[in-house]
Amino acid sequence: MLERYRVPVFGPRSDGIAQVSQALGEGDIARVPGLSLDLRIIDVPGHTRGHIAYYSAENNWLFCGDTLFAGGCGRLFEGTPEQMANSLDKLATLPEQTQVFCAHEYTLANLRFANEVEPDNMQLTTRIRSEQSKRDQGIPTVPSTIGLEKATNPFLRFREPHIADRLMSRGIISTREPIAVFTALREWKNSYR
Repeated sequence: MLERYRVPVFGPRSDGIAQVSQALGEGDIARVPGLSLDLRIIDVPGHTRGHIAYYSAENNWLFCGDTLFAGGCGRLFEGTPEQMANSLDKLATLPEQTQVFCAHEYTLANLRFANEVEPDNMQLTTRIRSEQSKRDQGIPTVPSTIGLEKATNPFLRFREPHIADRLMSRGIISTREPIAVFTALREWKNSYR
């Protein structure tokens, strides 16, 4: 695109992407020309060290890349479990009606895993049926909402005691320490089929 058009390239300040013309970090505002759209930047390291999200309070939009997915979270390529958990906690403080626009349509696979983690979560059961119905009709499952993610996404719910119990009963962990639970969930998801 840059070879044909003069457009700004917004991106993280600390990921070293050469094409970025407007390097951004926590608290900065990205002003999108021609759209009258201002997006507040939220640092969300974990997937990468410099990962950022774009948030519009006016529109209740969150563009979170590979940090928060519908029903899941991104892999940890450069960041640590602590960084990812803190980033997800930060996103979870946004208003519940905030629409979550993630980078990939992994929802059904993520929800199958979430159901392994929380088989008794009735909100999750309802969501699985709803999202499957959307996909059966060719409708995307994205966007989600912060409220829906808080109710059904194990990576936002890792502090729930029954999730630690589930991991302990499967012999995956031997502690209830929250970051250990988060780490175990992410590692389990990495190999889940």
